[in-house]
Amino acid sequence: QVQLVESGGGLVQPGGSLRLSCAASGSRVSIAALGWYRQAPGKQRELVAAVTRGGTTNYSDSVKGRFTISRDNTKNTVDLQMSSLKPEDTAVYYCNANSFATVSYPGSYWGQGTQVTVSS
Repeated sequence: QVQLVESGGGLVQPGGSLRLSCAASGSRVSIAALGWYRQAPGKQRELVAAVTRGGTTNYSDSVKGRFTISRDNTKNTVDLQMSSLKPEDTAVYYCNANSFATVSYPGSYWGQGTQVTVSS
């Protein structure tokens, strides 16, 4: 079993920045990919960004150029630096871990979620 603990959400004004962090622990299963997904009210959960152990990344078109995902393989952590935030980025953000080395779909493990609200 894998435990994922997120931190860093909150309220920010449009154009501002936030950094989300996620730490994975608790399993001998190799975590091949880590990622961030989000779910806004009334919408389906969607990919924000994901990264494999080898550094392959995938970003949603809506966040390209504004968000950056980074991973520390030695610590099994993944961060999401979010800049130029827009009201439409408002959602609950979930950390995800995948035992498969893919950034095309989520793995089986989810964090509890952290709220990001972009509003003036």
